[in-house]
Amino acid sequence: MLNRSRLLQGFAVLALFLAAPSIFAEPQTSSDKVPVTTIVTVLGPNFTAPPALGKSDVVVHTGNTREDIIGWNVAQGERAQLNLAILIDDGTNLGPYLDELRKFVNAQPKATRVGLFYASNGMTIPVAPFSADHAAVAKKVRISVGRDAISTSIFLSLIDVMKKMQPLPGRREILLIGDGHDRLRGDLPESPDLDTAMKTALKTGIVVHTLYASVGRLGTMSFSLTLAQGNLTHLAGDTGGQSFFQGLQTPVSFTPFLGQLDMVLHNQYFLTFTTARTNKTKGELRSFKVTTEQRNANVTAPSSVFVPGPGK
Repeated sequence: MLNRSRLLQGFAVLALFLAAPSIFAEPQTSSDKVPVTTIVTVLGPNFTAPPALGKSDVVVHTGNTREDIIGWNVAQGERAQLNLAILIDDGTNLGPYLDELRKFVNAQPKATRVGLFYASNGMTIPVAPFSADHAAVAKKVRISVGRDAISTSIFLSLIDVMKKMQPLPGRREILLIGDGHDRLRGDLPESPDLDTAMKTALKTGIVVHTLYASVGRLGTMSFSLTLAQGNLTHLAGDTGGQSFFQGLQTPVSFTPFLGQLDMVLHNQYFLTFTTARTNKTKGELRSFKVTTEQRNANVTAPSSVFVPGPGK
């Protein structure tokens, strides 16, 4: 009788195994997750110094999924390395602002390498290579050529600069000075070159900051001006950067905005989290959001992060 009972129990276990094999399936392994690192800025109100934030103070979501944070490191000390490109539309009137730009470059810390580029007539002119010799780079900041050298597409020049920055280690950020008007494509609500520039920045982890400055005759055309300025705001916002402007005209002074940018660059973190690997061969951009309940702390991050595909 006892043997029969054990035999029946054995059949019951076997039947359960055959009917519901998923019960005995191995749990999801770490290979189904992939680490992603991005740059996050934390500021206090009105570009003031923020309170200290730890890993437990921030929450990360991709879509509706809350992700596990595995790294939250301030971009200082041994992690302070920064490559900062300054890209200027050669059609702007830089005369009154040359000294302000030079002072900003000279004030950068030793861990920052600055590169200087001008967008001119559809070309990107590298004026000063990335260097920690800030005085040498500052001397290269020159007066703009003016109307005869207006960039046909500042966004194509931006893409060109990003390609040059991709191999560089550490943080990679760009300050774009111009009006945001795409003269090559015309007044379109969504410039295809702008879209390509944003996707390139998101895929490579490059942060773009924008500083509005009038270019040519566009300053008298309010519709085009508003559209162009919106391009700059969209570009900076999506890549995790800041957009600086003062109404619809070139600011009276660049100094207040350059000071705010300096505060941004001194209050950044490397955020690393894990997320589900995509099955798309070339990877994908996945919507991304960082929040905190810490008072007086404003978090800025890219709108999306690049998630690699299988085997990457």
